[in-house]
Amino acid sequence: MATKDITAEEFNDTINDNEIVLVDFWASWCGPCKAFAPTFAASAEAHPDVVFAKVDTEAEQELAAAADIRSIPTLMVFKKGKLVFNQAGALPPAALEELVQKVREFDVDAAIAAQNDGQTE
Repeated sequence: MATKDITAEEFNDTINDNEIVLVDFWASWCGPCKAFAPTFAASAEAHPDVVFAKVDTEAEQELAAAADIRSIPTLMVFKKGKLVFNQAGALPPAALEELVQKVREFDVDAAIAAQNDGQTE
C-alpha cells in the first residue's frame, strides 16, 4: 500500500480504525523530510497491512499544533488508537524497519493494563 495523505478531519478515524498507523509530519520546504520520504514510501510498500499516513504541516497547521509538532520530520506511531512512538528526525531504513517490527510485537493492551494497575496502588 502506498502512503496516504491525511487531513485533520481524517486523522482520528485513521488512527482509531486501523491496527497500526505510522504518521509522518512533514513540509515541502524541509530537506530532511524530502530525504525521509523515499524510506517511508518503501516501508509502506513492504508492509501493506500497516497504514503509512503523511500530514503536510503547512496545509494542516492546526493538526500539527494539536499534535505538538515542534520539529519536522516527526514520526508518530499508533497501535489500536494509542500513541506508542513519537520522535522527531528522519529514521534510516533499517531503523524504520526495526520500529515497524517492534510495534507489531508490542502488546498495547497489556501495557495499558499495567499502567492502570500501577495507578490503583
